[in-house]
Amino acid sequence: MAKILTVDDSRSIRQMVAFTLRDAGHEVTEAEDGQQALDLAKGQSFDLVLSDINMPRLDGIGLIKELRALPAFKFTPILTLTTESGQDMKAQGKAAGATGWIVKPFDPEKLLATIKKVLN
Repeated sequence: MAKILTVDDSRSIRQMVAFTLRDAGHEVTEAEDGQQALDLAKGQSFDLVLSDINMPRLDGIGLIKELRALPAFKFTPILTLTTESGQDMKAQGKAAGATGWIVKPFDPEKLLATIKKVLN
């Protein structure tokens, strides 16, 4: 299965996402904000990044831009998992390099189906 980096400043969301992904057989690394995620990404590779948008230190849009600047993450799928559903924010995400956009609260089956789709 895939090695996934999940990024969210909400511990409960990270736990729910990690549980869902691990239950499906994925290896999960958790980060509590974009800066921690970027630091982790500079030291190891991931098959997919799943990130919130609104976070302290480095938000999701900034994280996506920073990851896309790293050669190892140029083509890595990056999905957002956020409460943001406005077209402006989605456009910013797409421009930054987001592969897809999932709005919270998430349906575990839909999350897994989306991940499967972008990994294939």
